[in-house]
Amino acid sequence: MPEDVKPQTGGDHPLELDGDQFADLTQRALVHLSRYIDSLPSTPAMDCEGGVEAARSFASPMPEHGDATDSVLDELFSRAIPKGFNTASPGYLAYIPGGGILASAVADFIACAVNRYVGVWQASPGLAQIESTVIRWFCELVGYPSSSGGYLSTGGSMANWTALVTARCHLLSDDFLRGTLYVSDQGHHSLEKAALLAGFPRGNIRVIPTDSELRLSVPHLRDAIGKDRKNDYEPFLVLANGGTTNTGAVDDISSICEVARDEGLWTHVDAAYGGFFLLTERGRKALSGIEGADSVTLDPHKGLFLPYGTGCLLVRDLRHLRAAHSVHGEYMPDMQVEQDLVDFCEISPELSRDARGLRLWFPFRLYGAGAFRKSLEEKLDLARLAYAQLIKIEELEVLAPPELSIVAFRLKDKGGSLEVENQRNEDFLCRINDSRRVFLTGTKLDGRFTLRICVLSFRTHEDRMLECFAAIQAALGE
Repeated sequence: MPEDVKPQTGGDHPLELDGDQFADLTQRALVHLSRYIDSLPSTPAMDCEGGVEAARSFASPMPEHGDATDSVLDELFSRAIPKGFNTASPGYLAYIPGGGILASAVADFIACAVNRYVGVWQASPGLAQIESTVIRWFCELVGYPSSSGGYLSTGGSMANWTALVTARCHLLSDDFLRGTLYVSDQGHHSLEKAALLAGFPRGNIRVIPTDSELRLSVPHLRDAIGKDRKNDYEPFLVLANGGTTNTGAVDDISSICEVARDEGLWTHVDAAYGGFFLLTERGRKALSGIEGADSVTLDPHKGLFLPYGTGCLLVRDLRHLRAAHSVHGEYMPDMQVEQDLVDFCEISPELSRDARGLRLWFPFRLYGAGAFRKSLEEKLDLARLAYAQLIKIEELEVLAPPELSIVAFRLKDKGGSLEVENQRNEDFLCRINDSRRVFLTGTKLDGRFTLRICVLSFRTHEDRMLECFAAIQAALGE
């Protein structure tokens, strides 16, 4: 590597790098990134010790003058990046992992460097059409007709909010405060937040109990809708789960859609975690009926292993998205009228937005859908391996065979109070994570603290799962 210099030395326009300076800057960053990637198998899956000190070390005044490139990169990779949850680690089995495949990082690098605007189709027809093409792939994966469409969001929370607002605009009047919506007690908290941000009172959110398999109870749903109608409310939306965060449970989507059709309600499926298992035969069976929903949330930064910041909303009828989001500005260019030429500012909340489609299109063109399917099949297999190993351990209670790639378990009760038993399980989780080779998280189900293994990183393979089982056994021995 050449001697360290600032990216631009002197001149009247220090922000304008020429090609050689740009190549030098990126090469220096690449050296650090390459070391980081090669270190992932050996670095901790979670390292929060000293995180407060590391964070506060970055609280500094705005610099008037720049520093040398290598000095800045050293600071970033030595102090900022190592601390916290290592979501790129093969041992990251916590929450819902995001993968961060490197082909998408290269695509983002290209997208940011060319800096094309895709909020309006006319501004960048090629890159805008790439996103439209990706959306068409996903619509076909779900089983939607040609009238469908959607957009790539920043994540599932934004997609859920957009779906809720679209359903509200389609089915309710401007005076919508009697509108009620229905979500299971296992629904993601972003659904409640979406309802509140869309202007609904908290009391209009009906939490429907789940059955013994933690799936939304369809009889309870029917009863709740009927009760609301008798009390002069306006039921308009059912929110179904296509893989819950707690246990990976998938609601009976077909039956929920049937109830919604009978009652004139909109069905939205939050499949942020589970949706891309549709690429597999087992996933299609688990998510049967999803094609009947009015809208679906998917998170490519989960099931397709993309970098964070990549969500997706699909709707069965694109006209509903446009009706909810289209606003005219005199300064705007003419919008497209053809079905396949989409102005994303007309169907989503954002006007300014990055070219998100490239981070999906590029790896699919490089590897094909088969590579993603193979990796997802592996995750399903690893979850079943985890279940098979855990049920052999006498001290553990395993909730159920995994529908997708989450396995929930806890220590068998010793007869103590709920508080005591929960503390036992929390301590157990801490002992497992002390190995730092794996990172698991917990949740509460009916008030009982429960541990979770979520397998969804493209870097997680059988060898790391065996280390996970060893960590669990060691924690039990302590």
